[in-house]
Amino acid sequence: MELHQLEYFLAVVEEGGFTRAAARLRVAQPGVSAQVRKLERELGLPLLERTTRSVRVTAAGEAVLPYARAALAALDGARHAVDELAGLTRGRVAVGTVTSHTVDLATILADFHTRWPDVEITLVEDVNERLIDAVREARLDAAVVAYSRLPEGLDVHPVTDEAIDAAVWDGHELAGRETIPLAELRDRPLVCLPRGGGIRAILDAACAEAGFIPRVAFEAGSPQVVEQLAVRRLGIAILPESIARHRDHLRPVRIVAPELRGRLGLAWRRGGPTSPASAAWLRHARSYL
Repeated sequence: MELHQLEYFLAVVEEGGFTRAAARLRVAQPGVSAQVRKLERELGLPLLERTTRSVRVTAAGEAVLPYARAALAALDGARHAVDELAGLTRGRVAVGTVTSHTVDLATILADFHTRWPDVEITLVEDVNERLIDAVREARLDAAVVAYSRLPEGLDVHPVTDEAIDAAVWDGHELAGRETIPLAELRDRPLVCLPRGGGIRAILDAACAEAGFIPRVAFEAGSPQVVEQLAVRRLGIAILPESIARHRDHLRPVRIVAPELRGRLGLAWRRGGPTSPASAAWLRHARSYL
């Protein structure tokens, strides 16, 4: 018994005749008839009842049908698996990220490279908006981005979700307060992470929606430097609560109306990856996150 015999038999059943089956398979009709007869001889029973006008499946044919479908489905699965492996051995993955976050991309990428050393990997740092656009347009396979709402056209695996605080030094007029409305920060000097980074992107978007541009006195490339500048009374630090609420020399004030939350996630285009390599990388990254 050969797989193409099962394929021919199944085509005759699904098409309702040898002529249409031959057209679907793009082979000569006598060849289809000969292979089905050979299959019947090997099994010892007729699978089809043939008349001049129609073809009907016998009881033996009905019994064989599910096994024929399963065998051909298994063959398709094997071909798909081989195609995926071929794509991985010569594939490319392009990943983007915002700056200043806690996702250990270096380890994720290094471990993936160890497993799939022939896949070419590109890592790009950029501002949040451009990263989201690049993922939507399939110029990047995935990116670590900040978001307040789920970006249109993307799926996101959440990584962090925490409040953003305004942190001040001892003696500051806000030091004794629990909360501050976002609008009250309008004209106050702020110390922030760089434009386009995760927390900064959320702050800028919230302020724009509230109708003003934040007054950023200093930008720093890391939360630790932002913290140090605020301690030296150069401005109110805008920091995630995990930092603002665990420093003895800072007094956190929760930003409200609206509450700002630092949501960070791994985003990819809705509908799934565009290649076997990007699909493998996405599974790998999500298993870490």
